[in-house]
Amino acid sequence: MTGQADWLAGGDRRALAIDRIERAALALFLDRGIDSVKTEDIAAAAGCSRATLYRYVGGKPRIVRAVMVRAAGNVVARVEAAIDPVPPSRRPVEAILAAVAALRADPVLRQWLIRHRSADTDDFLANAPELGRIATTLTSIAPDDAAASWIVRVVLSLLTWPLPDATAERRLVERFVGPVLRSR
Repeated sequence: MTGQADWLAGGDRRALAIDRIERAALALFLDRGIDSVKTEDIAAAAGCSRATLYRYVGGKPRIVRAVMVRAAGNVVARVEAAIDPVPPSRRPVEAILAAVAALRADPVLRQWLIRHRSADTDDFLANAPELGRIATTLTSIAPDDAAASWIVRVVLSLLTWPLPDATAERRLVERFVGPVLRSR
């Protein structure tokens, strides 16, 4: 025995392993970008083997998805609070604008979505079913994978190619996005 402490001692081993691996992955993704991080890097940062990483969280696509869903939880709570008093007819526009504001206010996601962008990351984000479900729920549209992906793309576009101010972004979303989503 080496005398090394069990890194999963003190609770539910599975939950502890998942939390530790996801936290390590998030730190690496923020530092280096998603595309340049390998599973070996995540395992080393978490202090485990690749076999342990795969046993508890799966491969890199599953890790990226889990980290994104975890990070999106805070944004969802902010958006839900912002749109709670909004009438259903205005909800799609307000949800999109509130999501953009919440993402910009979150230092972790802002850095991740703006600093470390790549075509692969953008494609993953736009097509992640979890983000699509969040978009569908927050905008109160009927489940529609294509519409959900489009909403995610609208939000990503505003984040990465912002207009001069919030008023200009509101006008754009109200004019072009609002009518499409209200007609659904």
